[in-house]
Amino acid sequence: MTRVVFMGTPQYAKEILEKLLHENSIDVTLVLTQPDRPVGRKKILTPSEVKLLSLKYKKKILQPEKLRDEGVYEAIVEAEPDYIIVAAFGQILPKNILDIAPCINLHASILPKYRGASPVQQSLLNGDEFTGVTAMLMNEGLDSGAILGYRFFKIPRDMVLPELMEQLSIDASLLTIETVKRFRNINSIEQIDANSTHCKKIKRADGKINLKSAIDVYNRYRAFYGWPTIFLEDGTKLFGVELVDCSSQNRAGEILEITKRGIVIGCEVGAIKIKQLQPPSKKSIDAKAYCVARGLKVGNSLL
Repeated sequence: MTRVVFMGTPQYAKEILEKLLHENSIDVTLVLTQPDRPVGRKKILTPSEVKLLSLKYKKKILQPEKLRDEGVYEAIVEAEPDYIIVAAFGQILPKNILDIAPCINLHASILPKYRGASPVQQSLLNGDEFTGVTAMLMNEGLDSGAILGYRFFKIPRDMVLPELMEQLSIDASLLTIETVKRFRNINSIEQIDANSTHCKKIKRADGKINLKSAIDVYNRYRAFYGWPTIFLEDGTKLFGVELVDCSSQNRAGEILEITKRGIVIGCEVGAIKIKQLQPPSKKSIDAKAYCVARGLKVGNSLL
């Protein structure tokens, strides 16, 4: 049996862990995940997806605030891992843990592109044609270790963040098993730092749009689907956004068409269709009903 210590937190990591748990030749001896965090307006303390799965399979769990906390290193050593698998764990591994066993990270981009916290969103923001998952041998840098393997695919133009994450999770799960089983025979490839790009952690303010470019608005809608969503200067959120065209010249915010299926809004370059809007502190409403309630007609501005 191959002994594995697993580190991860969100749904993406949970899918990888589940694949490991179902592999007969692998024994997950210890799971590390982030501490339970307050969620929602009521700040209810909520366990991670990885913790919930680990409890179901009765796996030993550690939830350190920091990997340097007392007893963490010793617990990992005691678990006697052949490999440490890391997926969206949320902490950088210190050298003493990196030295315990080969540490394999499943990063959701084609490295060295998009090192950092938000590679999936960044691929959608940039309108990339392809994306994928990289298995990487971890070092003390940020997503800079030697590459062990890839899986990649073409991104459908209408794919939004949750759908893309689902596909990446499936590919990461498969790549994890392939990498562990073939590890001793893999010739790793060093990353070329000069070709690397980095991405930052997403903030709520990133969802604010200005209607200058229809393509930019649409890509932001895809990347920020679910959270932080996209919204206008006054905080009104836009839902069910579609790209109508990417070259027409318009007055930003001008209503070009109103139908039961949505309204078409002009950007300085291009146009988008919106199915629903949600004013600040109110429920979402059909785009046509929104316009009727405010007396907005074709030629008026949404801004």
